[in-house]
Amino acid sequence: MDNPVLVEVTRGAEVESRHRGAVSVVDAEGTAVLAVGDVECRVYPRSAVKALQALPLVEGGFADTYRLTDAEIALACASHAGEPEHVAAAAAMLKKAGQPPSCLECGTHWPLGEDAARTLAASGGQPGPLHNNCSGKHAGFVCLACGLGADPEGYVRPEHPVQRAVGAALEDLTGASHAAETRGIDGCSIPTYAVPLPALAFGFAKFGAGVGLSKGCARAAERIRGAVAAHPFMVSGTGRFDTRVMERLGARVFVKTGAEGVHCAALPELGYGVAVKCDDGAKRAAEVVMASVILRFLRLDDEERAFLQGFARRRLDNWNGIVTGEIRPTEALSD
Repeated sequence: MDNPVLVEVTRGAEVESRHRGAVSVVDAEGTAVLAVGDVECRVYPRSAVKALQALPLVEGGFADTYRLTDAEIALACASHAGEPEHVAAAAAMLKKAGQPPSCLECGTHWPLGEDAARTLAASGGQPGPLHNNCSGKHAGFVCLACGLGADPEGYVRPEHPVQRAVGAALEDLTGASHAAETRGIDGCSIPTYAVPLPALAFGFAKFGAGVGLSKGCARAAERIRGAVAAHPFMVSGTGRFDTRVMERLGARVFVKTGAEGVHCAALPELGYGVAVKCDDGAKRAAEVVMASVILRFLRLDDEERAFLQGFARRRLDNWNGIVTGEIRPTEALSD
């Protein structure tokens, strides 16, 4: 089936661009609350599941073994902007495990944050693996490997004890198979598994509500959510959607972007999980959809509602500050 248009981009009186996609909202019992589009089509969640991938690190007691701070636990869930605080926290995590930055197998790219990239370039510096937006997650994987008594080398490979533990955690939360036939390779080189949107939303509902999890896993999920709520900057960075939303709404929402138009969330007080996929991979559209879903379900005061509406329906200006149009949700998200 063709997915409906979820987001429109206007210029003047005309719709200039359209973004199709699908949305699934599921409660912690696995019951569908909202389904828009072809939700059963499998998607790679990519970075959206980083908090779920951090569960073995915390549940296994290794965050305590290496005395990771809440900020460092939050960074293990991050797709960060490569700002100095992010880089320093990733380096600190590795130091606590007795490992050098060169052990990271995530690859190297310039910081995603424009200011951070310009500052690094202006200083004559070059990016390293600590600047990779996934360096916190990978530092967490290195800590997990060391805690398990495994050689960290090759921790990105599917057969490594780290990825076996992470895959088992994802399978347990989502209820979806994470077998070899569903596996791809993520941008940071770890395995990523294609699952239907309701399974992904179900995993986040359980992560947020602590329902259907072992006591140890539920405690780990609560600790991760608390760490992120206390340090939302570490999860994304200055001015970015996930950080700004969690700074404003705190523990009432956990939200995490993935690549290629995927966005996931947990709404703990409702026991809901949310999974979004925009067909064309557009981040701008996924953010509009996620803001619209939060507006639809979460009880908000007037200031919070106005704040989120700024993401759900965003004015577009040109370089001279002239209003040219807007990005807006369609009726498919309100029906």
